[in-house]
Amino acid sequence: MSQLQRIAIAPSQFQQGQILLTKEQQHYLGRVLRLHEGDRFIAMDGKGKWWLAQLAGEQAEVLEPLTVETELPVSITLMVALPKGNGFDEVVRCCTELGVACIAPVLSDRTLLHPSPQKLERWRRIATEAAEQSERSFVPTILEPVAFSTGLSLVISHLSFANSQQYICVARGEFPHLKDCLQHKGQMTNDKGQETIIIATGPEGGWTTQEIENAKSSGFQPVSLGRRILRAVTAPVVALSLITANCEV
Repeated sequence: MSQLQRIAIAPSQFQQGQILLTKEQQHYLGRVLRLHEGDRFIAMDGKGKWWLAQLAGEQAEVLEPLTVETELPVSITLMVALPKGNGFDEVVRCCTELGVACIAPVLSDRTLLHPSPQKLERWRRIATEAAEQSERSFVPTILEPVAFSTGLSLVISHLSFANSQQYICVARGEFPHLKDCLQHKGQMTNDKGQETIIIATGPEGGWTTQEIENAKSSGFQPVSLGRRILRAVTAPVVALSLITANCEV
């Protein structure tokens, strides 16, 4: 199955054993991927379901459901202070590949970028493409950018903090390394029996002292990612890599 092309579809496109393809998907499958009538491909709905499908004109026939086990045993929400330029594109792409479940872009006191609504649409498209490429079962949720203080409140209300680990990465200061703080598998579970981790990484110049204090008041533990000062686009990737290395066998 790994040799077959993959496309993401909306769950509503799957109807009565068939997939109703959009004009864009028809063009992509036929003109870009060079698939012909009767060729097979894999369709994923971004919600955990995969199907083996066969191209049939403006639609595709579903041949069989597929079982794919590529997701992490933990659910990771990443709060990222938006970096300047188009750096967040790479954060979304890399962290989707690494297995993040939710990305919450936040505006910190030192954030330079104030994104347009078109940026959010672009980030969600990048997440979908990266999920296809890395054979994810799920497409990560990309939330709308909000102020860091608002983001803390949203994350707290969205998740059951009694069943999660929360960390804020701080570049300078005497804080324990993230790899030494991560709790062992099975100790933190949500209602689905899955561990949940929320991790926040800062902007160029780092979090302000007040922001760190606010995060601590919200239940976040300050941690280090090492002795070097990482770029705002590097820190999320390092954090995700440490978590996946800790939890994935």
